[in-house]
Amino acid sequence: MAPDIPFNNDVSLYLTGVIRTALHNMDREAREHYSVVIQAKDMAGQVGGLSGSTTVNITLTDVNDNPPRFPQKHYQLYVPESAQVGSAVGKIKANDADMGTNADMKYTIINGDVSGVFSISTDKETREGIISLKKPLNYEKKKSYTLNIEGANTHLDFRFSHLGPFKDITMLKIIVGDVDEPPFFTMPSYVMDVYENAKTGTVVGTVTAQDPDNRLWVLFNFWCFNVSEKSTPIMTTATPNSPGLLSHIPVAIRILDVNDNPPELARDYDIVVCENAKPSQVIQTIGATDKDDSANGPRFHFFLEEGHPLNPNFTLKDNEDNTASILTRRRRFSRTTQDVYYLPIVISDGGIPSLSSSSTLVIRVCACERDGRVRTCHAEAFLSSAGLSTGALIAILLCVIILLAIVVLFITLRRSKKEPLIISEEDVRENVVTYDDEGGGEEDTEAFDISALRNPSAAEELKYRRDVRPEVKPTSRHHTSSSLDSIDVQEFIKQRLAEADLDPSVPPYDSLQTYAYEGHRSEAGSISSLDSATTHSDQDYNYLGDWGPEFKKLAELYGEIESERTT
Repeated sequence: MAPDIPFNNDVSLYLTGVIRTALHNMDREAREHYSVVIQAKDMAGQVGGLSGSTTVNITLTDVNDNPPRFPQKHYQLYVPESAQVGSAVGKIKANDADMGTNADMKYTIINGDVSGVFSISTDKETREGIISLKKPLNYEKKKSYTLNIEGANTHLDFRFSHLGPFKDITMLKIIVGDVDEPPFFTMPSYVMDVYENAKTGTVVGTVTAQDPDNRLWVLFNFWCFNVSEKSTPIMTTATPNSPGLLSHIPVAIRILDVNDNPPELARDYDIVVCENAKPSQVIQTIGATDKDDSANGPRFHFFLEEGHPLNPNFTLKDNEDNTASILTRRRRFSRTTQDVYYLPIVISDGGIPSLSSSSTLVIRVCACERDGRVRTCHAEAFLSSAGLSTGALIAILLCVIILLAIVVLFITLRRSKKEPLIISEEDVRENVVTYDDEGGGEEDTEAFDISALRNPSAAEELKYRRDVRPEVKPTSRHHTSSSLDSIDVQEFIKQRLAEADLDPSVPPYDSLQTYAYEGHRSEAGSISSLDSATTHSDQDYNYLGDWGPEFKKLAELYGEIESERTT
């Protein structure tokens, strides 16, 4: 080697030294680093000359001159049969003394795996061969595999190709371990068919399973009970041998329909024919429905019920699209003659065997407008059948309205009539006159004065203030029966009225008073409760105090006098 010498004006000559290898073959794998001390002298090394020394570090670079080598010629690997596909089951490595890219490795399975159960790949970091499982293992089918694995460099240097080949081969034996496995089914899924309404115990189908450990086949028989459209219960006759290991598989039970439901009308039809209908006029289109599925339902067939004479009024046309039309066969219909017609029809389905059902259509005769709108059906037909004209109907309606008006007026007048002043004749003490002015009590002189209700002649004689206690001494109330026989009735009443007005013990002046006087020369007769001459009144006179018995006798006497006067 010739180191660079810096330029110096004092030096006119460049001297170089060359470092050469002394050995014929240097091996980096044996020794990679060297240190060399170099000394330089001037004056050709003579005495008195000057010298200098330095150390040179030499590193050998790597070349791919070493092939890979497996440490062992035979390897053995244990893999359980339950290993998952795609998982790594083992590792293998070939050594290479080179470094860097010169030591890169590729592993290959060259023979022993015809079925392709395993695969091998290289870990870039560790340069190991990773053995993976490509297919599931089965101990019962194959217990071991013998593989030849090759490890080779990926980067070659042709200058050292004579040192090759740069690869190595080893043998790997893989032993498959036996594992207790669950049973397996022969198919991934099962579909079974059974007809509805099948009898209990009918066999639906069979499912087979096998235990791979002992090669025992297990049969599962399915039978049905109470099979209908909404329930599909099944039962089995066998179970797996190993209760700890179970296998599951979907089993679909399809309920096949049986034509066991006859067709019927899609709905209740309200069919109307107009009185002014024309022949061959479509008055209604009907449809049908079936509870069975499409295989046993449509197509529906419509026809008139056999065994009946030809209907002169209506006919049925099958539209061949699961509907039928009702047509008229004559012109005009009359409600007065017949307002309802019945048309029996038959509907059959497309099942095997075919089922049918009978229905009766009700057709009403109605009056219609010119555009076909129904005007009326039953009410007018009933009135027309009674033989009443339109004018008579209007007259009857007016009479009914007038009668109702009279009844309403009468009820209104009765409700507006004022209630009688005295509701009960048995006890007048409980009757109170009610008015809006509440008054100021017994001393209120502005309140209503009941003197307006008195006899006019008595009112002129007795004009006392009701709010001032009178100083007139009340007369005695005790009389003998002989005096009552000769007393003048009018004078007696006037006297009793005056005593009542002057007596402070009687109710206040704004309370209700009862008077027996009816006025002068009344032509209507007595309307008093005392006018009975033959029967005694049940009127209670206890509220008059000591005057009660006397007033009762007076009432009886008055009744006798009034009776004699009228006769």
